[in-house]
Amino acid sequence: MDLKLKDKVVVISGAAGSKGSIGETILQNLANEGAIPAVIDRNARGFEYVKELQEKGIDAIFCQTDVTNPEEIKNAFDVIIKKYDRIDVVINNVGVNDGVGLDASYDEFMNSLKLNMVSYFLVVKHALPFLKKSKGNILNIGSKVGLTGQGGTSGYAASKGGVLGLTREWAVDLIKDGIRVNAIIIAESWTPAYDAWIKTLENGEEKLKSIVKKIPLENRMTTPQEIADTCLFTISEKASHTTGQFIAVDGGYVNLDRSLLTE
Repeated sequence: MDLKLKDKVVVISGAAGSKGSIGETILQNLANEGAIPAVIDRNARGFEYVKELQEKGIDAIFCQTDVTNPEEIKNAFDVIIKKYDRIDVVINNVGVNDGVGLDASYDEFMNSLKLNMVSYFLVVKHALPFLKKSKGNILNIGSKVGLTGQGGTSGYAASKGGVLGLTREWAVDLIKDGIRVNAIIIAESWTPAYDAWIKTLENGEEKLKSIVKKIPLENRMTTPQEIADTCLFTISEKASHTTGQFIAVDGGYVNLDRSLLTE
């Protein structure tokens, strides 16, 4: 299926994670579709990823950016606009489940909000004049934690709840400009970070089995590739009349009746 993403300038934050992470997987799939990824991330790994793409003849750019710093975000957009003079899509993918709970300090809580939610606002704010010209669209990567809570992670939960609120708000705000805004909700996805977390647990294998048993469809975790596939479809013309939606790519984890799990 041709998603008609060729030569679309796609700004994506948080795409310089480890190989196999959700952001990196989305990045590779954007490149495979012929899009032009403009990566914003604080990890210098992004230079390596973009160099690999460029060596394959794929146009891409990396702006090393601390997305908690408004000035660095502005500078990144200055560089992107200077090179391309347009933006077609924004994918806000930053997210760190940082364990900032009720025992955290004010500064720790605010820093969590800045990383996991305020960065979304700032990225869209700088992209907006160009999205209006291109009648582009925005995709926010959300989490089940914003709907269900998790415990021990007030900053992340508040942020991801806020991201969903911003998704609906922006969908309303920008409908007059023909700009679609949607969110992907992720639950349990097997990423390098998830694998690393499981390995820190004394009973990691047992914990993993207990989680997988709670995922209704096929009792398995969602793959980053499945998430990337849905992301690319949602930002494409194939989803041209979809806006203000929370699209759960989670094997039914959040929304399906728990009676399905009765053994």
